[in-house]
Amino acid sequence: MARLRPAKFDDRLTLVEHLDELRTRIIVCAVVLMVAIGLAFWQNALLLDIAQKPLPSDHDSLLTLSPSEPFFTTVKLAVYAGILLSLPILLYQAYAFVLPAFSPGERRVVLPLLLMVPVLFIAGVVFAYYVVMPAALNFLLNFNDDDFNIQVRAGEYYGFFALTEISVGLLFQIPVGVLAVTRLGIITPRQLAQNRRYALLVIAIVAMLLPGTDPVTMLISMAPLYLLFEFSIVLARFFGTPRAELDDEAEIGPPEAQAGGVG
Repeated sequence: MARLRPAKFDDRLTLVEHLDELRTRIIVCAVVLMVAIGLAFWQNALLLDIAQKPLPSDHDSLLTLSPSEPFFTTVKLAVYAGILLSLPILLYQAYAFVLPAFSPGERRVVLPLLLMVPVLFIAGVVFAYYVVMPAALNFLLNFNDDDFNIQVRAGEYYGFFALTEISVGLLFQIPVGVLAVTRLGIITPRQLAQNRRYALLVIAIVAMLLPGTDPVTMLISMAPLYLLFEFSIVLARFFGTPRAELDDEAEIGPPEAQAGGVG
């Protein structure tokens, strides 16, 4: 029977056991995702209402061009919502599968980072919903509106809405990435601070690549991303213990254990 509990670092599993565990975790992820999608589709009226709220009042009536488009658009939005709902469990399954590759010292690095992932993702989704989406829609739907008959198509709007939410949520993972590379000894907080201008350039490029990005949305997205980068440097200075120190501590043991052994 395939295991669902993370293996220990010193466990010796065969290739067949690893593949069996991988298969089981993929099945669990698929079941959880399907349940989340089903739940979202069941509450599709509420889901559609939530997705339409960022739209200006004069564009809240969405356009469809075929008899089947309302159904397939609703299904697509339910799939996006299911991914958002099931993401914490999907991340846990991925973490549990790769956990045996980490030493005890590295596990203490990974665990706090994983706890930050859902919190930062939710913060990014909320920021995109209440700040990025209204500003982007206000700019895009009013740009040269005297020269165009602007109508919003349902399928394109919901795709734009879902991709923006997911993209900004993922971009809010900057502190996790920065803290990971510093605690694993790949880069130091001093090096990060000395290369702020390059970080700002990368943030600008990433913000520009967001779905449907316009100049206003780009600037709005850049501000929190840069603040997160600065916050990441502060976190790295306090918690950025290099990987070598963690491994040494794992092998020698904590100071309390050493003191007890001497006594």
